[in-house]
Amino acid sequence: MKSMLREIVKINEELCNGCGICIPNCHEGALQVIDGKARLVSELMCDGLGACIGHCPEGAISIEKREAVPYNEIEVLKEMVEKGKNTVIAHLKHLKEHNETGFLSDGINFLEENRDELDFDMDEVLDEILDNKPVTGSACTSGGCPGSKTVSFSPKKIMVSPLSNDQPSQLTHWPVQLHLINPMAANFQNADLLIAADCTAFSVENFHSKWLVNKSLIIACPKLDHGTESYINKIAMLIEKAKVNTITVMMMEVPCCGGLLRLVEEARQMCSRRVPVKAIVMSIRGELLSEEWV
Repeated sequence: MKSMLREIVKINEELCNGCGICIPNCHEGALQVIDGKARLVSELMCDGLGACIGHCPEGAISIEKREAVPYNEIEVLKEMVEKGKNTVIAHLKHLKEHNETGFLSDGINFLEENRDELDFDMDEVLDEILDNKPVTGSACTSGGCPGSKTVSFSPKKIMVSPLSNDQPSQLTHWPVQLHLINPMAANFQNADLLIAADCTAFSVENFHSKWLVNKSLIIACPKLDHGTESYINKIAMLIEKAKVNTITVMMMEVPCCGGLLRLVEEARQMCSRRVPVKAIVMSIRGELLSEEWV
């Protein structure tokens, strides 16, 4: 299997004392204690989300970015169903908590296809995973990782004052990074979506008051972000499931930024539902170079 550059668990063997606390907290089964040290025994089963990190009392586990075999949700579940319903539920909640909707969908589809062969009731799994109750009992404590917990709020009112150049925030939700967002969150339902390259807000004057008003924001960098193939699936879910009204893609003039529009176009091609897409290109000095529906 071809390797790819992605995030994956790294274990500092000098710090590891072999206590094994991390093992049950890796629901994917990627870790084992061997020769008195925790070892990553399967790159295929490490999702790189780091649920095990907070359980290591010695601080021996971290995340690094390197060439590794891609994570495979189906292979993980093939092993995991043997461990029983509670382990499967814990794993799927872990994916849900980190808004890994693509992997979560793959996992549920696999279980549904093999429902008759399972030793537990699939409907009980779905009741736990697909409801709207807060996620509990997972590796990320306190109801989820703060950086990826979905929060909605009202934008601040824009007040025109000759004495102030302050721009009130027009952000309506958190998180905004495409890896972290949940496409099914309430703030994306029937929304006008602004997908902006990371650099735009730092280059464009009056980003909030001119471009973000009445829009739901997502940010991404097609050059530096890893795992952008999952972006296509998330954007497709925003189109098909969240039923966004329009998508505006704001990019910088640099060539690599055009990849953001290509991701949206690929997602749109996957969908039966048609959504208008506008492409906006800004100069590195924050000037509007082009604005057109594509």
